[in-house]
Amino acid sequence: MKIGRTAVSRWVAQYRAEQLGKPGIGKPLTAELQRIRQLETENRQLKSDNELLKKASAFFARALK
Repeated sequence: MKIGRTAVSRWVAQYRAEQLGKPGIGKPLTAELQRIRQLETENRQLKSDNELLKKASAFFARALK
């Protein structure tokens, strides 16, 4: 089985990006980086949900006055 030059180039670019702390392209190479990406995604979603709840809370507080 041969590995193409473009595949190796992508892997090298991904590795270098991850070493610099950048997200790179494609899936992270290590389990730790995969977990970090998953947690960052979850964190963004929770922040968004929290903002929505704050706005809804303010809306209903005004409506009760």
